[in-house]
Amino acid sequence: MNIELSFLQKAIKEKNYISFMYKGKSYKKEKALKLDKKDGINILTTTSANFDFALVYKFQVLKDRF
Repeated sequence: MNIELSFLQKAIKEKNYISFMYKGKSYKKEKALKLDKKDGINILTTTSANFDFALVYKFQVLKDRF
């Protein structure tokens, strides 16, 4: 497991907001709700959409919580 997945799991557990880039679009202060593995792909579910976590970059866990 890579370090970003570990940070994401902690953010989900502790209800921290996250920010990241996905396919050239910036997502800021997203609520990370869950991380599922489907057909070998890690799927990040947020309040706005579902994302293939392998395509997420510039991932950050924010200090703010929800």
